[in-house]
Amino acid sequence: MKIISCCFLTIFLAFLLASCDSPPSSEETQTSPDDEHGIDLIVAGNYVVSMDEAGTVYEDGAVAIDDGLILAIGPADEILARYSAVQVLAADNRVVMPGLVNGHSHAAMTLLRGVADDLALMEWLNNYIFPAEVEFVDSEFVRIGTELACWEMIRGGTTTFVDMYYFPDTIAEVVDSCGMRAMISATVIDQRSPDAESASDSVQKGIGFIDRWKDRNSRITPIFGPHANYTLNAEQLQATRRAATELGVSISIHMSESPFELQYSQDTYGMPSIEMFESIGFLEGPTIAAHVVWPTKEEIPILAKRKVGVIHNPTSNMKIASGISPITEMLQAGVRVGLGTDGAASNNDLDLWEEMRLASFLQKVDRMDPTVMSATTVLTMATRGGATAIGLGDAIGSLEVGKRADLIQVAFDDVHHVPTYDVISHLVYVTDEQDVASVVVDGKVLMKEREMLTIDTDRVAAEARALAARIHAALQQRNQGN
Repeated sequence: MKIISCCFLTIFLAFLLASCDSPPSSEETQTSPDDEHGIDLIVAGNYVVSMDEAGTVYEDGAVAIDDGLILAIGPADEILARYSAVQVLAADNRVVMPGLVNGHSHAAMTLLRGVADDLALMEWLNNYIFPAEVEFVDSEFVRIGTELACWEMIRGGTTTFVDMYYFPDTIAEVVDSCGMRAMISATVIDQRSPDAESASDSVQKGIGFIDRWKDRNSRITPIFGPHANYTLNAEQLQATRRAATELGVSISIHMSESPFELQYSQDTYGMPSIEMFESIGFLEGPTIAAHVVWPTKEEIPILAKRKVGVIHNPTSNMKIASGISPITEMLQAGVRVGLGTDGAASNNDLDLWEEMRLASFLQKVDRMDPTVMSATTVLTMATRGGATAIGLGDAIGSLEVGKRADLIQVAFDDVHHVPTYDVISHLVYVTDEQDVASVVVDGKVLMKEREMLTIDTDRVAAEARALAARIHAALQQRNQGN
């Protein structure tokens, strides 16, 4: 634990400057109007884990928030003395930290949780998931499934997610309503899908989606989501990148995920996947690469050079037996790495606390070295590092003055938090999603002391169960027919 001791010196120097009629500091300039008129929110904690680059942890700290921005962070007595707030989330055995960043998900697939398990990736996709999506997925499916996912993610402390699924306008409307932050991909795939007839149709519809949402909501970032290099050819991938470049948006894509993809790329293009993407100029724009389980030693420097955001999905990779990603080597090479859950059909939950633990443990046992992937490293991947990987590092991922106020309170009153010697260790190796008490996104409280404030959970649960019953009945009928 590190406690900032220089804050008292800073306050003393500020007092001296003020007494000499010197101009105020930039932080004082930003916050002085709120001293007079009050602010929106103060969030306090027995610990405030900022996740800034210095690794600052405040004991008995607080964060002052107004108009969606962090105004100040520091000792609670100083924050409470300086600001009056409309709402205060008290410490009460709580740890305050940045909200978690889920860098890869298919949110609406919560409705396909458990439909097909214990299968290899390509059998799972081609024989179960793709056919089920064509048969069952429509805008209503996506609305209900995404609401269910947002409920699960908020409950678990995730404040930002990157999504790739169909009917992106519907996804965006749900995110807008529930108050989360998301990068939403318009899926591009070279086959008939629930919302398009072909790859070119997907791109054109994606352009329309991005035009509609690009400047509509500061919490929603529309992007493109070409599926993979085995479901799109080189020309289609290049066309998607051109459209993304013209619109000034990022791309999220599955990359180097499985041995199948590696062999397909070698057979089709004469090179492994990442080299193939580089050879066609695909990596010249902002890219979020999901999985990246099988990069070669020659490809890792390409990822670093192109500033590709690699999203590690340890649970999904393990469940489908895709392999163990060389995260340690990528981090050492300077690759930007975040964490993701993938969809609930291949995970089968959206719990980033579980992903943190597994990410750490997988690297330790794979390299037979308990010192790799420390608690601090994986907590960074779930917060500041994840934000950087998806291109939002300037706005979110750490608790710093001027950043958007996306943060959570984690309750440390369960028996598994007693005693607590090291708060970072406990956040990674002990905490689970049920420990999250309150969630704030863009300065708005979405969950307070485990009470959801922006989602009608009874309605969502009832709608999800009713739709799942119809899907289950249809699957049973189809299986009987076979």
